[in-house]
Amino acid sequence: MTTIHVIELAKTTPQPWRNGGGVTRELLAWPAGSGGDWLVRVSVADIDRDGPFSPFPGVQRCFTVLEGAGVVLGFAGGDTQLTPDSPPLAFDGADAPGCRLLGGSTRDLNLMARQTAGLARMWPATLGDPLPTPARWCGLYTRSPLTLTARGETPCHIPAHSLAWCDNAEPGEWRLAPADGSSSTPRAWWLSLQATA
Repeated sequence: MTTIHVIELAKTTPQPWRNGGGVTRELLAWPAGSGGDWLVRVSVADIDRDGPFSPFPGVQRCFTVLEGAGVVLGFAGGDTQLTPDSPPLAFDGADAPGCRLLGGSTRDLNLMARQTAGLARMWPATLGDPLPTPARWCGLYTRSPLTLTARGETPCHIPAHSLAWCDNAEPGEWRLAPADGSSSTPRAWWLSLQATA
């Protein structure tokens, strides 16, 4: 049996950055009760001004722009521009890039996973397509209301701006449908931690 957990962004507490550049809302640190020893962490950040990212050695990061004009991330090998239409960017958490706003504040989705725990992935979700691979941990972040179906389970309604997640999903187990019966393209992203050999 698959247990789907749902965490709404509006019900989380914003934590101001020490440098005053923005706030972070932590949606999940998994496993539960792990404190700073999490294997997976999902958060949404509101970035209000230019400044560097914090370094996270030993951590994989996946990053996408949810709202706003976008950002330019400055890495040692060059700059990467990201807008809400860009695919998520994966990078080594030890490589703490500088961040420059393209046109005002942004809201951004962050997935972090310990490199020793497996392979972290983030990619756009589309209606009808199943979560394609088995995962040690998997999640869905959505900006629009959606219905999530898991094999053998009652369909689960996911409010807008929420994270749904579970442990040990099997291939094809999760599928998306619009919450209101519409066929409009959702703004949602699959997140996963895949075990590695």
